[in-house]
Amino acid sequence: MHLGISITYALALVTGALAVPPQPLAARQQPFKSTPITDHSEPWAFAFLPDNRILVTERRGNLRLVDPATKAKGTVSGVPAVAYGGQGGLHDVALHPDYANNNIIYLSYAESGSGGAGGAVARAKLTLDSNGGGALSGLEVIWRHSQRAQGGLQFACRLLFSPEDGALWISSGEINQMTPAQSMTANLGKMIKLYDNGTAFAGNPFASQGAVQAQIWSLGHRNPLGIDWDAQGRLWEVEMGPMGGDELNLIERGANYGWPLVSQGRHYDGRTIPAHSTRPDFAAPKAFWVPVISPGGMIIYKGDLFSGWKGNAVISGLSSQSIVRVTIAADDTAKETQRISMGKRMRGIREDKDGAIWVIEDGPSGRLLKLTPN
Repeated sequence: MHLGISITYALALVTGALAVPPQPLAARQQPFKSTPITDHSEPWAFAFLPDNRILVTERRGNLRLVDPATKAKGTVSGVPAVAYGGQGGLHDVALHPDYANNNIIYLSYAESGSGGAGGAVARAKLTLDSNGGGALSGLEVIWRHSQRAQGGLQFACRLLFSPEDGALWISSGEINQMTPAQSMTANLGKMIKLYDNGTAFAGNPFASQGAVQAQIWSLGHRNPLGIDWDAQGRLWEVEMGPMGGDELNLIERGANYGWPLVSQGRHYDGRTIPAHSTRPDFAAPKAFWVPVISPGGMIIYKGDLFSGWKGNAVISGLSSQSIVRVTIAADDTAKETQRISMGKRMRGIREDKDGAIWVIEDGPSGRLLKLTPN
C-alpha cells in the first residue's frame, strides 16, 4: 500500500529523507511498439504455455487462456476460492519445470480463514480443451501463510522456479503486520524455498530448526512483488516500501533485509524508521526509491531484442505508471537509468522466448501488451 507520490516526495523534502533524486516520469517517445492483445478484469499475472498461449490470472478468481495469434480469450475452471478484497484475490501463476510432461501449474492467492485472510499456493493439473479453455484437476494446497490478518494487504506471493535445482520460490508478504517479517516462527515477510510438492528445501539455512523456519531462505521483507534470476543464477527481488523506500535487493542465503526495523521510508502516520545505514548487520538494498515507484513485478532481461537492456532489472510500476529500467553494475550496485511513462498502472511483466517483453495493466480493464523495439 502506498500513498501518492506527491505526498511522499513533499514529506521527504521537508524531512531530508530524500535519499535518491526523484526521476520524473519520462515525457519522451516510448522506445517500443506496444501491441494490445486482450483486456482483462483486474489482471495480476500471466505465464506462457509451450504452445505460446498465455495463462492470465484475474484477481476476482478467474484464470483465462489467451491465444495471442487470434486474441481469443477462454476460461480455465477449477480455480480455488479466493479472498477478494483490498490487495487480495487470485495472484500469480507458474508452470512446473516439467510442465511439458506433467501439465502441472501453480497458483498463488489470498484465502479466507480464522482471523482474516492469508496467502496460499496450490498446484493442479491443467487440461486444455478444444474450445479455447480448460480445467484444473487434483488441486492441492501446498503452502500457506502461518497466520492471517484483516485488511487484505501485502500478500505478495510471486512464484518462481529455480533453473538449477527446480525448487519453488515464493515471495511471502507480511500482510501489513510488520513484526512477523523478523519472526522465525512465522513465514510472513520472507523468501521461501520449497520442493515442488511444498516441503521445505533441504539446503535452506534454517532447515535443521524444522517447522516454518525450515522454509525460510531470507527474512525482513515487506511486500516483495517481483523476483527473477540473473544470468549468473542469482536471485533479485523488488518490494514495496512504506511511505517511500521501495527496494531492489540481491537475495542472499540466510540474510536479513531489515523490515520493519530499518527502511529508507517512513510509516504512513509520519513516524520515522531508522535508515539502513544505522544497521550494517542487515542487508542493504542495491537501489531504493523515494518517492516510490510501487513495483508490481520485475524481470532481469536476458534477451537480445532490446539493445543494451541485457542484465538490467526491468520493473513494472503501479503508482508511477511506468516501466523502470535499472542497470546492475559488476560490483552489484544498481541505478535507475530509464523510466518510461505508460499512462496506466503496470502490474505483471514477463519476457518471452524471443526476447519480447510482455506487460499487463492493473485495474478493471487492464490490457495484456506485447512490447517490441521500434
